[in-house]
Amino acid sequence: MKKHNAFTMIELVFVIVIMGIIGKFGLEFIAQAYNNYLFSSINNTLQSNSATALEFISARLQNRIKYSTIDRNTSNPNNANNYNAIQVGGGVDYTMLEWVATDMDGFRGNSLDTEAVNFPNWSGIIDVNNTAAGISLLISPKTNTTKINNLIQILSNSNSDINDSALYFIGSDQDIDAYGWDGVPIANQNSVMHPIISTAQVNQFAPLVGTWAGVDVYEYYKLSWTANAVRFIDNPDYAISRRGSLWFYYDYRPWLGEQWSDATTKSALIMQNVTTFRFVAIGSMIKIQVCVGSDFIAAEDYSICKEKTIY
Repeated sequence: MKKHNAFTMIELVFVIVIMGIIGKFGLEFIAQAYNNYLFSSINNTLQSNSATALEFISARLQNRIKYSTIDRNTSNPNNANNYNAIQVGGGVDYTMLEWVATDMDGFRGNSLDTEAVNFPNWSGIIDVNNTAAGISLLISPKTNTTKINNLIQILSNSNSDINDSALYFIGSDQDIDAYGWDGVPIANQNSVMHPIISTAQVNQFAPLVGTWAGVDVYEYYKLSWTANAVRFIDNPDYAISRRGSLWFYYDYRPWLGEQWSDATTKSALIMQNVTTFRFVAIGSMIKIQVCVGSDFIAAEDYSICKEKTIY
C-alpha cells in the first residue's frame, strides 16, 4: 500500500481560506439571485395591480355624463359644497373624483330577450313633436320602462328603481351646480338633471317634481339611476410615504339629495397600498394616474405608476 503524506499546516490554512472565499461569494450570489427574484415578483405584482385599478376606474368613467364630473376635498365629508368642476379643481387636497353615470346596461338591452330584435331598454330619443305629451309627459319611442325598472332593481339589489332615475338632455345647460352635488334635492325640472317616474304606458316618462312647462326639452337624452365616485383614503400608519386605499361608491342619486357619504350608499374596495391617485381634465377629456406600492418595502419610496386618458 502506497503511503500518502498528510496536509501541512500551510496547505490546510490555504484550503480553508479558499473554501471560505468560495463560500462567501456563493452565499452572496444566492442572496443576490433571491433578491432579484423578489423584486421582480414585486414589480410584476405592482404592474398588474396598478393596471387593474386603472382599468376599473376608466371603464366606469367612459360611461359618465361628461360635464357632470367633479372633484371633492373629502377632508371634511360633512361639507357638501367642497367640490369643483374637474376642469377648475385638482391638487393634493382633492382626493375624490365623482360623476353621474349613464345607465349603459339598460341602453345595451338584454341579449336573452324573447323579442326577435334586441332593442335597448331606453332609446335615448324623445318625440318632441308628439302633441299627446303636454306638460306632464315625455314620450320616448321604443323605450320600455318596465324593463328599465327590472334591471335597475337587479343592479341596485332592490335599493332603487326607475322612479329614482333622472334624464339628462344632450346639448342642454352644463351648470355644474345643477346636478345636486350640494346635497339639496332638485325641486323642479329647470336643472340639468330631470327626475322622472314611470306611467302606465311603458314608453312614457312623467316628472317626479314640477312639470315640463317652460323647460327646454331636447330630442336626445341619457338616463341615469346612480352617481359614482372614486376616493383615495390615506393610511396614517405610513409615516414615511403616502400610502392608502382606493374606494368606489355607487347606488346614490344627487338629484334626490343623496350623497356618497350617506350610510345607504354602497362602496367597494378597489385597491390597497395606493401611493398616488391624481387626475386632471382638459375640456371633457380626463387623465388619471394610479400608483401602487408594496408592503414588503414600505420603508422605501417604491411604487409603480400607470396613466390613462379617458375621452
